[in-house]
This record gives sequence, C-alpha cells and structure tokens, in this order.
Amino acid sequence: MRLADVVQRLELKVLVGSDLLDRKVSGGYAGDLLSDVMANSAAGQLWITIQSHVNIVAVGVLRELAGIILSQDRLPDEATLVRAEQEKVPLIQSSRSTFEVSGLLFKLLNE
Repeated sequence: MRLADVVQRLELKVLVGSDLLDRKVSGGYAGDLLSDVMANSAAGQLWITIQSHVNIVAVGVLRELAGIILSQDRLPDEATLVRAEQEKVPLIQSSRSTFEVSGLLFKLLNE
C-alpha cells in the first residue's frame, strides 16, 4: 500500500514530505525507545511514536522507514521539520493514541 493511501484512509496530517507519499508501506512499528526502533524496525515500515525531537529523523534514515507518524497530536520543533525535509523522511501527525493508530494501520494493511 502507498503512503498516500494510508494518510487518506487514517485521516492523517502530513507535516513534511507531501512529495514522498508514493512510498510503499510494508508494515508498522510502534515504540518510543529509539534503540528499540533501531534494533527491530524494518525498511518500509511506518514508525508510530510520541517522540518528536530531531533524533527521530536519524532513526528514520538509518532504518529506511516509509515515514514517521507522531501520535497524540505531537508537534516537532522547527529543527526536526527542517531535518526531515533535508533527509526526505515524511513526518505525519495523528490526534489518535499510538495504540489506536497501530490497530488501524494493522487492519488497513491486512484488508
């Protein structure tokens, strides 16, 4: 499934990377511990987190993630937005909890 489809179906807001929505989404990974995400996420997944600092972009690049969903209406600071733009990592926002976004994404990807 394309990232654009996920954004539309889950009613997400793209903060950075609206030009990158053709990426293929292979799954999801939920977690807030950066070392856990670095060790266990896989390329093509969407990472769902409440973390919003600049280091999330580095993890997104390192793991070749399809994008990062910031749950619970988390907003990154300007430095994070700029770095995500530079590194071509889509940052997407949801008002839902990590649990809820994870469940909806799982259901969507398994239809």
